[in-house]
Amino acid sequence: MPGDARTTLLVIAKEPRPGRAKTRLAPAFTARGAAALAAAALTDTLRTVLAVPARRRILVLDGRPGPWLPEPGEGGARLEIVPQAGGSLDERLAAAFALCDGPALLVGMDTPQLTPAHLAPATGPAAWHRHDAFFGPAADGGFWALGLAAPDPALLRGVPMSTPRTGAVQRARLVAAGLTVTDLPELRDVDEPEDAAAVAAQAPGTLFAAEHARWRRPAQDAAARPDGGEEGAGRSGTA
Repeated sequence: MPGDARTTLLVIAKEPRPGRAKTRLAPAFTARGAAALAAAALTDTLRTVLAVPARRRILVLDGRPGPWLPEPGEGGARLEIVPQAGGSLDERLAAAFALCDGPALLVGMDTPQLTPAHLAPATGPAAWHRHDAFFGPAADGGFWALGLAAPDPALLRGVPMSTPRTGAVQRARLVAAGLTVTDLPELRDVDEPEDAAAVAAQAPGTLFAAEHARWRRPAQDAAARPDGGEEGAGRSGTA
């Protein structure tokens, strides 16, 4: 790992428990299957975070650590694990950035196709020489990454989350603050069954793709409600 790595990498995540994680994947997946996909997505994401140069790597977790935590990365790179703050998602993201005293890049757990190349613009030794912010748009109108040279929680508070306009509003907030914003490639979040299928096909070598193949239900079985009502009815969020 280069000695001049400056970026703190933040991963905001929810503990992947059945009935609580990725509930919108029903009925194509059972509650256990959806949780297994969430765990795989989180593991894949953390493996990528451990594989790139960083000053610190922080998992901001709602819940408790589990067997989905990967082994430390090459060169002894390790994860710090801290609990998520309470409140709405914008408040939780703002609190995550408040943990940092230098350039920081935040990603979620919904893009297991993430690679070191996607993060390279914001993690290289010259990442912050000419950039105030990095923005990774998501295909659903949200964002999968947000990087700030000078983390300011106020840049996130009040941004409406989980809407088709979330990404546009967040990016506009950065521009309005006078920041130079560099866009990262657009990625697709895994929220719905069709997202899961597309991402698994895009990244066939991931743990997520293997779990997708293992847990995918035949169409005739998916037509019925899975697990005798075990699935939750709520909409899952970014974290």
